[in-house]
Amino acid sequence: MSLPSKQQVLRLYKHLIRYGNQLIYTDKKYFLNRVRAEFKENCKETNPEKIEFSFKRGGALLRNGRVV
Repeated sequence: MSLPSKQQVLRLYKHLIRYGNQLIYTDKKYFLNRVRAEFKENCKETNPEKIEFSFKRGGALLRNGRVV
């Protein structure tokens, strides 16, 4: 898989925020802060393998409905 485009990353962020707002049995505030912190921390990442891993991890969270 090639590196995700900026548009794909922003779409993933948007979907994770929406997912976090729909949580019932989890602390929404913690989840949303964690998502924001992860994206902020990884925005300067240049290693392609780490970028791809983080993108896949976010996608897996949405597909599976739980943290991987």
